[in-house]
Formats: sequence, C-alpha cells, structure tokens
Amino acid sequence: MSIRRRTLGVVLLVFGLSMLVIGLTSYRDAAHEVEELFDAKLAQNARLLEGLMRAPLASEQREALLESLKASLQRVEQADQQIAGHRYESKLAFQLWEGDQLLLRSDSAPPAPLTALSEGYEDTRLAGRTWRVYALSTPRSPLRVVVGERGDVRGELVTLIALRTLMPDLLGLPVLAFLLWWATGWGLRPLSRMAEQIRRRDPHTLQPLILHPLPRELETIAGALNRLLERIRALRVREKRFIADAAHELRTPLAVLDLHAQNALAAEDPADRREALGKLRDGVARSTRLVTQLLALARLDPEEESPLAGKPADLLVEVREALAKLSPLAAERGIELQLEADEATDWRLSVEPGAIDTLIQNLAGNALQHSPQGGTVTVGLAAGDHALSLTIDDQGTGIPPDQRLEVLERFHRAGPGAGAGLGLSIVDRLLQRHAGRLRLDDAPDGGLRVEVVLPRTHRAA
Repeated sequence: MSIRRRTLGVVLLVFGLSMLVIGLTSYRDAAHEVEELFDAKLAQNARLLEGLMRAPLASEQREALLESLKASLQRVEQADQQIAGHRYESKLAFQLWEGDQLLLRSDSAPPAPLTALSEGYEDTRLAGRTWRVYALSTPRSPLRVVVGERGDVRGELVTLIALRTLMPDLLGLPVLAFLLWWATGWGLRPLSRMAEQIRRRDPHTLQPLILHPLPRELETIAGALNRLLERIRALRVREKRFIADAAHELRTPLAVLDLHAQNALAAEDPADRREALGKLRDGVARSTRLVTQLLALARLDPEEESPLAGKPADLLVEVREALAKLSPLAAERGIELQLEADEATDWRLSVEPGAIDTLIQNLAGNALQHSPQGGTVTVGLAAGDHALSLTIDDQGTGIPPDQRLEVLERFHRAGPGAGAGLGLSIVDRLLQRHAGRLRLDDAPDGGLRVEVVLPRTHRAA
C-alpha cells in the first residue's frame, strides 16, 4: 500500500470517527434545545390565552370573544387544504377551563381534560397518541389554560431540525476527502520525484543525488542516501585498489613459481631436480603467506569488518601457542625463540578470537626473517591494571627512525629480503580495532623492538 493511501485512510478514519462523535453530540444537544424551544412556545401560547381571558370585559363582550375564537379554530381545521394555513396547525391543541367547565377548546383537543395538573409540563397519552402538555392556572381565578402538542409531530420537527444541522458535515465529508487526497499527493510529490530519480538511475552511477529544493524530512533521507553512495563508492575504490595491489604482488611470485617448475621439468640430474622442487616449495610457501596476509588485510578493512566480538582469553597461553607454531621456522633458521613472562601474573584480557595469533605470526615472523642465523628473538610480556603489553626484540638491522611511520603502510618493504610489506599494516589495523597501541623502537641488543599495548577490556576504536 502506498504512503498516500495509508495516510489518507488513517486521516479519514480518525476524522470520520471524530465527526461521528461530534455529530451525535451535536444531534443530542440540538434535539434538547429544540425541545426546550417548543416547551417555551407552549408556555407562551398558554400565557397569551390566559391574558386574553383575564381582560376586564363585560359578559357580552366575553361571550363575543369566545365566539370569535371558536370561529377561528374552525378555520384552522381546514388549514391542511388551504394555502393560508399550515399542516401542523391541526396537530396543536388547547383547552380553556373555568373550574370544571370547559369554556373553549380546539377541535384537535378532546372534550376530556388533557391533564389533571393545575400547572406545569406533563407527557400524557390520550386516544392512542402521546401529547406534550402544559397547564397554566390563573391566580385568584378559576381559569385554567391547557395547551398540548402531539408527540409524533414534535419528534418529527426535532429530528428534521437536528438533522439539518448535521447536513453540512455530511455533504462536506466527500469534498474534504478529495481535498485531503489532493493535499497528500501534493505533499508527497518531492518523495515521488526522489523515487523516480533513483528508479531511473544507472546502477553503476554512484554520484550523490541532486534534489533541490527538498522538504526538511527528505533532506535527511537524501543525506543518508548520499552518504551510503559515498561509502559504496569508496568501497569500490578500495576493492579496485586491493585487486590491483594483489595482482601486482602475485605476478612476480607466480612467475618465479613457473620458472622453478620449468627448471624441475627440464632438470636431468636428480639433485638439480630436487633443488628446483625445493625452491618451488619455498615459493609456494611465500605465496601462501602473501595470500593469507592479503585476505587478513581485506578482512580488517574499516568498511568491511564486522563489529568486534571480544572473548575472554589468557595472553600468556595465546602467545605460547602462537610461538609453538613458529618454532619449526626458528629451528630451520637456527634462531632461538625466548619467552619472558611471569607465570603467576594475571594475563586475562578480552580480544577477538585469533587476534593474538595474527599478531605473533606477523611480528615474530618478521623478527625471525630479519634476525641473523644463530641470533635470538625475545618475546616479553608485562601486565598493568588496565592493559597488557607485548614486546618483540630481534637482532636484525632495525628500521631507521625516519622510516618507522612508512613501514605501517601497505606494501612498504624495509630493506632487502623483506616480505610483501603487509605484516605491520595488518598489526596496526588489528590494534586500532582493539583500541591498542603500536610503537617501534631500538632493541637493547641492536635490531628492532616492537611494543604492543592491549587494554584488558576491549572498546570501540
């Protein structure tokens, strides 16, 4: 369902219910006021008759007045067929009593008393009809005036008058619905234009939406869409750069692997063949490490990484297990791996699973690669109240201070024999993810010292 129809439906439903409640209340109030008006009219008619009869007239004049009133009442009975009359005149009745003697009555009034009340209003039933009766007694006189009105006539008039007060609302509701339909469409026109522009947009176009002028509410939506488009555009740029970098970095190792494979196929001497296959195996290992680092770097990209899910871990246990994986490589190079840590210290912290292994594989792996044969790589752990630190010292050539920021960039190699230049970039991004710190310094025995500080409890970087 469209926003326009849904909004209009809700508005009309609320408006219709409100109008129903207001209409019923207005009808009830109008009917009550009309009833009061008719009661006042009965009282007024009774007082007019009472005033006529109380006039100081002689007996002959009074008789003449009564005869004149009777003649007028006889003409009232013919009012339904005459233009000068009104069809409701015969539905009204009155009686004029002097004690128990009926002096005068309308033809619509029965000879019997309409009410036994001496004064006041009463609803009575006579000859199968309901009457609204008002009686008025004359002070210090036996005269009593009784006027009445048939209940069906009064009900018809009350209903007609009250319904006419509601007629403008009933006739105006369709007009109002049309106006609301038009106003809603006009108000949602900018949204329709935005939707149409997005629908016609080329999927490969990631430029910001240009929509002016826009209502304040749509400016927020347009801003959010433009920010999303900018993030997607930046993501595509990073993907293209990553693909280009990966293709560039893999081109040479794959060419070397192909060369070793050709040498192995062409070698006739078993020793030459074994040497070529050994170099081929080493090349596969280096390519595997390069691919692993590229995938790790892509996973840690700020635009693609998932929220950090820290888990409780023991830093000493994690480091010991990671160093155990590197011990064959250290033994092959004739390098001693040393771990210096106090077993009794609390080494608990919250890190992402696999983070410590990634740190050690990259940092200690670099240290083993740059340390001379027969050298030593020392891994030290230190604990504080809120953070834990890890240092790795090698005995290589180190990194000059003016190049220590550059080595954190992707594919930056420090010196001959360096790898793909991704290890420190991966470590730096991983520490940013854990709100940690990385510092490069000179080792005590020469070479490079890498110091890593990790908070015990992870927080968003």
